[in-house]
Amino acid sequence: MCASRPGRGTDTAKEPTMEARLNLFGQPLTGTFLKHLNAAGKALADSGLPAATQELVKLRASQINGCGFCTDMHAKDAAEAGETALRLNLVAAWREATVFTEAERAALELTEQGTRIADAAGGVPDEVWARAAEHYDEEQLTALVLLIGFINFYNRVNVAVRQPAGSYRPGQFA
Repeated sequence: MCASRPGRGTDTAKEPTMEARLNLFGQPLTGTFLKHLNAAGKALADSGLPAATQELVKLRASQINGCGFCTDMHAKDAAEAGETALRLNLVAAWREATVFTEAERAALELTEQGTRIADAAGGVPDEVWARAAEHYDEEQLTALVLLIGFINFYNRVNVAVRQPAGSYRPGQFA
């Protein structure tokens, strides 16, 4: 027989409620701000950067930043768009996974370096940039860099307010 752990397996135990520190969606400023920000996001979505690559980038940056809300959102959006569970499950371990193209691997590497700028004294190393430039033209590189910055912004806001994860529905903010 297993020893009972406090708070588990009893009718009286209550799970902690997950609530954001701040109801961003209840603030008029958020609506105005997100209207403009999402217009910028639409420009990125419509760029020449492949849609699958965009979702992988958003998912990987969200994982690195510990943003559960964005990780939930982008995994679900990618799956809804036809991404496989295998690839989604391996994004965090992309270096060891054989399911990504060389172009996607270069984008994921640039995402990691662009997200972890504080960890790299000189910023994104030249060899990482060069690998990405082998696979993407200037317009796509521009979209990739802007997308990395864009998702990092959203990650930081959601992490700061502790936006709960798990309830996102694909297309919820469309």
